[in-house]
Amino acid sequence: MTLQDFKNTLGDSAPKPELSILLQSLWFDANNDWRTAHDLVDSLGGKDAAHVHAYLHRVEGDLFNARYWYGQAQEPVCTSDLSEEWESLVNKFIK
Repeated sequence: MTLQDFKNTLGDSAPKPELSILLQSLWFDANNDWRTAHDLVDSLGGKDAAHVHAYLHRVEGDLFNARYWYGQAQEPVCTSDLSEEWESLVNKFIK
């Protein structure tokens, strides 16, 4: 799957079930469903989930919380455009 393949699914009624939870979260975010996107990663452990969690709090505008989650992910706080970070995360998790 490529980034463009993933983007082509954004008009579907739901994410493809074979997608990882992290990609499903990013799919919901791209479809303006922040709550579902957040709920999917909220209780997950690991640096990758923390990275998506950080991004989602940045989308929300909660930069204090985002900084915490970037720290948990051991990633620098992202200052690029949100759409660039979203694409970077999708590319990171596409297999």
